[in-house]
Amino acid sequence: MAEFLSLFHRLIAALEVPGLNIPAVGVKFFRQDTPIPPEVQAYAPRELTLTSCQAAKQAGLGDPVLLTLDNIGCVAAAVSLGLVDQNQAEPLQGARLYTEIMHQQSEQGNAFLAPTPKDFTDGVVYACQSAGRPDFCLFGDRDQGRFKDQETARRAVAEMMAIQPAVMSGVFLYPPDLTDLEFVPDVVVLSIRPIELTRFIQAHQFRTGKRLEASMGGLRAVNSDLIVRPYLTQRINISPYCLGARLIAHYEANRLGIGMPYAEFSALVEGMEASLSGYPFSAYPGAADIDDG
Repeated sequence: MAEFLSLFHRLIAALEVPGLNIPAVGVKFFRQDTPIPPEVQAYAPRELTLTSCQAAKQAGLGDPVLLTLDNIGCVAAAVSLGLVDQNQAEPLQGARLYTEIMHQQSEQGNAFLAPTPKDFTDGVVYACQSAGRPDFCLFGDRDQGRFKDQETARRAVAEMMAIQPAVMSGVFLYPPDLTDLEFVPDVVVLSIRPIELTRFIQAHQFRTGKRLEASMGGLRAVNSDLIVRPYLTQRINISPYCLGARLIAHYEANRLGIGMPYAEFSALVEGMEASLSGYPFSAYPGAADIDDG
């Protein structure tokens, strides 16, 4: 994993802005037929649940997180990351951070029954008012849901990439400077400002001549758009983050996400270095404004 850290240092150096901060996260998948090393298991939260966007934010700040079916705080992320079957008709056991928000605003009290993975897949959760399930709302009785009706929600969910059938037992998110483990990430996720995205696109195009195309949605940004889509397509993807990332994980207003398979990360760094003299990033207005979050 020292290689990951070395590449990250080279990336920052190529931007030529002293003190520049780009939160970076490596993502390593562990399949059900592959034991999770004890040293990775040590990073699994045991007394709380975290959404995938919270875990990514925490890892970007330097704190590794192992997400499993036992501690993931978002049912939708559990589906996307291949930790649970998307058509499971029973709720995940125990309280989950995301669905506890529903519980708190619901008038059902102790009678509240958390949504199942199937409720997410069928669009019931995301079209809660239209589907007649106000107990699945997030913002009280005025919450119209995330989509106008269940059909629209189902259509949107069908375009959210997920690892299905569920074959994963854990997803490890960690910073580049965690160098005592002997593997490289499957995916790298960076939280960047638009001005850094400009430079990344230039480095990519310098090397390939190809434009970057992004697939974006308003939900499941971190788990589906920035982790799973790059993992399954082996292509770079970009997202302006989503509802959960903004309201639960508190990603800053001037940040967006870019996710890529590890091979693309390595190629991007090489492109940054090779194109350095042609794109003077440090001279771009605002590039050196590193105290704005």
